[in-house]
Amino acid sequence: MTTWAGRTAAEISAAVREKRVTPREVVAEHLDRIERLDGRVGAFRTVRADAALAEADEVAGRGDLAELPLAGVPVAVKDNLAVCGESTRVGSAATPDTPAAADHVTVARLRAAGAVVVGLTNVPELCVFATTDGVFGTARNPWDPTRTAGGSSGGSAAAVAAGMVPIALGNDGMGSLRIPAANCGLVTIKPGQGVVPTGVGDSNWFGMSENGPLATTVEDARLMLSVLAGDEPAPRAEPGLLSVAVSLRSPLAGVTISRPYAAAAREAAGALLKAGHQVRRADPPYPMSFALTSLAHWTAGTAADAQRLDRRLLTRRTRVHAGIGRPFLGTVRSGTSRAQLRRRLEPFFTEYDVLLTPALARRSRRRGLGTSGAG
Repeated sequence: MTTWAGRTAAEISAAVREKRVTPREVVAEHLDRIERLDGRVGAFRTVRADAALAEADEVAGRGDLAELPLAGVPVAVKDNLAVCGESTRVGSAATPDTPAAADHVTVARLRAAGAVVVGLTNVPELCVFATTDGVFGTARNPWDPTRTAGGSSGGSAAAVAAGMVPIALGNDGMGSLRIPAANCGLVTIKPGQGVVPTGVGDSNWFGMSENGPLATTVEDARLMLSVLAGDEPAPRAEPGLLSVAVSLRSPLAGVTISRPYAAAAREAAGALLKAGHQVRRADPPYPMSFALTSLAHWTAGTAADAQRLDRRLLTRRTRVHAGIGRPFLGTVRSGTSRAQLRRRLEPFFTEYDVLLTPALARRSRRRGLGTSGAG
């Protein structure tokens, strides 16, 4: 008997299109895995078992089944993006428990491509923190449940890493895809402004938040990204020889990179050098004010997203965070500091095609600990 949980999205969709398996069979198997594992992992705030099976049957009956790029693929959605018929709680008791009237555009694109939404995943309150521990649950790292899955897309990352879904939808303002992907051993991409529709929270983190995929393979990440972007997958092409800068320096003064992560970056650099690319050690000209600029944007995003919520229902750390950010709102909205940083870094990225850095400075924290930035 073929087992579909643990297979890639590309493998599942091909099998469904060729009618070697039905969407219901695929979704049922993944729902069973969620039921068995999620009590330990804590990836999901809510699981749509009955609705997902009904939607799987709808996919099976579609006349365009043979053309669907994600035919019958179970997908998890981060709980700050609307799924029709489900509430969007953003990890907070202060948000309304009101079913969404329509899908977020990214969710709609996944469904149009044949994907089946099996549930919404846990996030820290208002997607502020780099550990996913909130009022609706704590997302643990499936490889080591004593540690956090990261944040703020930690629930989505944990769901994929545990094989409860092959792909999941998340978003990233200051690392919220990249941090949990690195913690959980996944592939992700922050696509860049304008590639994928945004609309994340009230503030959209002033243009920093972008929606993107979490997957176990580059092929799956590429497939999901093409659906989210509304594009046909581009033909694979060799990019040619690239100029690669390798930096082991944190953008934040005083933060050092631990040995395992520095070694991983060096190993990747060696692989690129062996492939013929030009690789050099070079640090971007980060300004000394970078830490203050980051703090301003991080906290101001929280302040903007909390403005219409009942402060009494927010956790203390979120109230404090929003209070710190309130004075920064005007400056951050102006975009001046972002424009200055872009001008400062443009010459560096004119010289180099790729900047290679460690994904993290150190190993993920024990779950429930720490409040370093995410968003």
